Amino acid sequence: MPTNSEQRKGVILACLAFFMWGLAPIYFKLLQEISAFEILMHRVIWSVLFLVLIITARQHWHRLSAVIKQPKLIVMLIVTATLLGFNWGLFIWAVNNNHMLDASLGYYINPLLNVLLGMLFLGERLRKWQGVAVALALAGVVLQLISFGSFPVVAFSLAGSFAIYGLLRKKLPIESLPGLLLEALILLPVALIFWWFMTPSASSDLTLNDWYSNILLISAGVVTTLPLLCFTGAAKRLPYSTLGFFQYIGPSLMFILAVSFYDEVFDAERIITFVCIWSALALFSWDSLRQSKKNKQAEKLLPTKAV
Repeated sequence: MPTNSEQRKGVILACLAFFMWGLAPIYFKLLQEISAFEILMHRVIWSVLFLVLIITARQHWHRLSAVIKQPKLIVMLIVTATLLGFNWGLFIWAVNNNHMLDASLGYYINPLLNVLLGMLFLGERLRKWQGVAVALALAGVVLQLISFGSFPVVAFSLAGSFAIYGLLRKKLPIESLPGLLLEALILLPVALIFWWFMTPSASSDLTLNDWYSNILLISAGVVTTLPLLCFTGAAKRLPYSTLGFFQYIGPSLMFILAVSFYDEVFDAERIITFVCIWSALALFSWDSLRQSKKNKQAEKLLPTKAV
């Protein structure tokens, strides 16, 4: 069990991760004229460079070599790298094609998926009101499907890929920093091949770009790596269902940006689904706080251990 000190670190890291993710659309909107695949390519390449610099500065190369010697871990990292690359690419596409509300919905759904996955694979119990919250969220999706004949594909693809990624990374005995570098290295050959063979675009040759565009593209490594480092660090220190609670920060910021600053349409189809998801999250939050108070009261009633 993590100590109180470790749990506090986990809370801080979780808040930092989701604040950065919530504000990330601002950055990607600045690159709106560049294709999602090209931005994804830069995310991978510059993430590798940024992570190499961090690991070199912290002298953690021995931790990387320990993982490389275990083929089973490499196979699992290939799976997590694939999930991560898919999630990165879809998120960029959603933001730059005016589907930020769908991205927001996806990351609202994610905490509820975390609860289910925590119950199914980590032995975390699903309390009664948590079950009701999950059922309410599912009802919102079913209502959208029946009433409007559409399924929130983008939202569920983002939520599902990231929830499974987080679950696998929590179970893998790999520290966040070497794990992230290995995942980025697994994606690196694909990114380099794409850069080499892709159809030339207005931004594909860095030597011809203005300095502002190049800084934005190279910054993809920092924008990508910092929140992931915080997230994986938090995942190691907090229960998976608790980690999901902090994810409200990210989609809330995305929702505000989409509606207030980027003029995305919040129509009846989205309203129904969002209201059900918000209600489910409110119920889930209330239940989590209620359970936390019960646990604290139970701890106070425990007899003090003699010295």
